[in-house]
Amino acid sequence: MDIFLQQVLNGLTLGGIYSLVALGLTLVYGILHVPNFAHGAFYMVGAFVALKLMTGWEVNYWIAMIGAAGVVAVIGALSERLVFRPLRNHSGLHPMIAAIGLLLFLEAGAQALWGADFLRMPTPFSGIIEVAGITAPVQRLMIIAGAFTLMAALQIFLTRTVAGSTIVAMAQNRDGASLVGIDANRVAMLTFGISGALAAVAATLYAPINLVYPAMGHLVITKAFVIIILGGMGSVPGAIVGGLIIGFAESFGAYYISTDYKDIISFVLLVVILSLRPQGLFTNGAR
Repeated sequence: MDIFLQQVLNGLTLGGIYSLVALGLTLVYGILHVPNFAHGAFYMVGAFVALKLMTGWEVNYWIAMIGAAGVVAVIGALSERLVFRPLRNHSGLHPMIAAIGLLLFLEAGAQALWGADFLRMPTPFSGIIEVAGITAPVQRLMIIAGAFTLMAALQIFLTRTVAGSTIVAMAQNRDGASLVGIDANRVAMLTFGISGALAAVAATLYAPINLVYPAMGHLVITKAFVIIILGGMGSVPGAIVGGLIIGFAESFGAYYISTDYKDIISFVLLVVILSLRPQGLFTNGAR
C-alpha cells in the first residue's frame, strides 16, 4: 500500500504538469484550429527565464515564476500577432509549418543565449515529508498544489469572467462571436498569452526535479498532443483528465513494468483508448 500511494503521488505530479501544458495547447487549438508545435518551446523558454532570474539576479522562486510567465505570455502574444495572424486565412498546412519554424527559432535562440548544457534549477523547497510511510518531497507537493490551483483558477476565469467567456465563444464559433462584436484579434492574442503563461508556470514548477536544456520541451509537447487527442481536441476538461490519465499510467507503468518503457506507455494508451472511442474521452469543443 505504501508503494501504491507513492506512485499515486508521482502520478499526480506528472499529471498536474502534463495537464497544465495540455491546457495551453488546447486553448490555442480552440482559436487557431491548428496544433501549435511551438508550445514546447514556450515551455522551454519559461524554464530558462525562471532559472536565469533565480541564479543570475537572485530573484525569489515565486517571483521568478511570475516573471517567466509574463515573459512567455508576451512571446506567445507576439507569436500570434506576427506569425499566426497573417496566415489565418490560409490552409492549415501554412500555420503548422510556421509553428515548426517558430519552434526551431526559439530553440536556436535559447541555445545561443544560454548554451546547450543541462542545467539544474535550485528550489527553496528541498525538504522531505514522511506521512504513513510515504516519502513526499516538498517540491512535488508544491507542484501538485500549484498545478491544481492554477487549473481551478483557469476554469473560473473561463466560466465566470467576460474575457474568459469570449475565449470560449471564439472556440465554439468564430464567425458567430465576431457577429456579436467580439474582437477576434484581441481574443487570439489573449489566448496565446495565457497559453504561454501556463507553459512557463508548468516548466518552473517541474524544472527543480528535472533538468533545463534547449530541447526539454520535445517530449513534454509530444505527450501534450497525446493528451488533447485522448481527451478530445479542444476540450478543457479532456485536457485535465487526459493529463491525469497519462501521469498515472506513466507512474504505475514505470514501477510495475519498467522505467525503460515509461515514455511509450502514453502512446500505447492513446492507441487503446482511441480504438475504443475514436472521438476521445470528451467531445465538447472537439473539432
